Amino acid sequence: MSFGLCNAPATFQRCMLSIFSDMIEKSMEVFMDDFSVFGKTFDDCLDHLDAALQRCVDTNLVLNWEKCHFMVTEGIVLGHKISKKGIEVDRAKVEVISKLPPPVNVKGVRSFLGHAGFYRRFMKDFSKTSKPLCNLLIKDVAFKFNDECLEAFNTLKKGLVTAPVIVAPDWNLPFELMCDASDYAVGAVLGQHHDKFFHAIYYASKVMNEHQVNYATTEKELLAVVFALNKFRSYLVGSKEFDLEIKDKKGVENVVADHLSRLKNPEATKKERSIAEEFPDEQLLRVSQRPWFADMANFKAVRVVPKEYKWHQRKIFLQEAKSYWWDDPFLYKEGSDGIMRRCVDEDEARRIVWHCHSSDYGGHHNGRRTTLKILNSGFWWPMIYQDYEQFVKRCDKYQRVGNISKRDEMPQQGIMEIEPFDCWGIDFMGPFPISDNKTYILVCVDYVTKWVEAQACVANDAQMVISFLKKNIFARYGTPRILISDGGTHFLNKYLEKCLIHYGVKHKVSTPYHPQTCGQVEVSNRQLKQILEKTVASTRKDWAKKLDDALWAYWTAYKTNIGTTPYQLVYGKSCHLPVEFEYKALWQPKC
Repeated sequence: MSFGLCNAPATFQRCMLSIFSDMIEKSMEVFMDDFSVFGKTFDDCLDHLDAALQRCVDTNLVLNWEKCHFMVTEGIVLGHKISKKGIEVDRAKVEVISKLPPPVNVKGVRSFLGHAGFYRRFMKDFSKTSKPLCNLLIKDVAFKFNDECLEAFNTLKKGLVTAPVIVAPDWNLPFELMCDASDYAVGAVLGQHHDKFFHAIYYASKVMNEHQVNYATTEKELLAVVFALNKFRSYLVGSKEFDLEIKDKKGVENVVADHLSRLKNPEATKKERSIAEEFPDEQLLRVSQRPWFADMANFKAVRVVPKEYKWHQRKIFLQEAKSYWWDDPFLYKEGSDGIMRRCVDEDEARRIVWHCHSSDYGGHHNGRRTTLKILNSGFWWPMIYQDYEQFVKRCDKYQRVGNISKRDEMPQQGIMEIEPFDCWGIDFMGPFPISDNKTYILVCVDYVTKWVEAQACVANDAQMVISFLKKNIFARYGTPRILISDGGTHFLNKYLEKCLIHYGVKHKVSTPYHPQTCGQVEVSNRQLKQILEKTVASTRKDWAKKLDDALWAYWTAYKTNIGTTPYQLVYGKSCHLPVEFEYKALWQPKC
């Protein structure tokens, strides 16, 4: 094809890979018009070379004799010296760079950093060392090549001359990734242990930007981990994608990284049942989309691996297959928490998201809470978090109700309790528009399990409070030790005081203008009100009928401070939702 087009290199590379596809990584490597044939012994290399040359003859490829080197033990490949020792810098290029005089303008600095940066994988602390020179490249900064810049220039030249030998990765051994962060840079080293000695494969470092410099120490350390995983993903994913072990080392022990930072399958179809000849009329012209788990389902059902997979893709595929389970006609995946969840396609996923967000028991919660409700219901697909975020953006009711920002919230103060149902908080919400002759909501919340009981009330008086406590609290959960309320007359009266003394309950009253004492009740009131705002009709007069559904949504919503849902904490099991019956969660077909 014509050169000069932007897609010419990629097209040429694909052409070369298709010609030598069965030899790549086995006997040769190809990059554009350069390819290297290798072997462990002289005879193996000769056989591989004969096969490669024959393939060139068969495909009419012409080789330039002057650029060919045969049966050598070392050579220059893509600017690097390759030998049995490993990968080294090209000494010819390094000598040219080492003889360069100090630059006198920005163009000279940029040229030097470009040449030196080509071998940065061999150099420790490259980002930190080159930072004074990089500062000269900032726009609208005066060019001042001071002593600090000269020292950095000489250090980089010395580092190029004394660059270590980098070993090639051994895919049969585990990788070791060391990373660390300093005040303004992150560094990482990828290596492996051979005979109890650590051998470096790749050095990497990066200077933080103006926002990352303000991170806390822990955040900078995590930034180094993220940078290292992104940088070396091709190495790590090609080996064992999720077989990771994380170890924390002191800076004095993590010397290298610390220095850097501071520096559809036809075979399966044959074995399936015959296709029914009768189709509903509405399905005749339907175009079905292949589900994302088709390859895994075919493998678990009839043990067929896609032919187009290369050896490393096949290895990862077989490793992932260990966490999947086939129960005809459904595929299930075991999560990190040990729960088996059914794999669903994109069409089912959209409907499941609607059920867990917009239905009566959904509650129109934010992304994390609804996503965990989906997972607790026993469903899974790879894009679950992204799909829900997109769904929330299109949800009209969710977008119309604004949340109170953290800046405008009154700071709350938690109360330490260790026994469930021993400490309750109680409060009234309202008045609301009249709904079934009700104008108030009486809310009572347990401070340990975050379990909420609520009831629509005609009035906010003492008799209503006493009746609610006897029926919904004392009879169901036993008499608590403490009841916390505000100083309203419906809580401070002789009738409620006599009732609480009779049952041995200590009554604590919050001081005026200090809602932190009843902080848990205030939070529960706000969350219930938010659910009702998103579910009631525009007239706001059906909230009494929606209250039970709002409680259902609240009980099954994930709470960050307890790490689970109130329903799970109280009953010791997840609440089975109607969506599990409709879309066949794991437990449902066995019923």
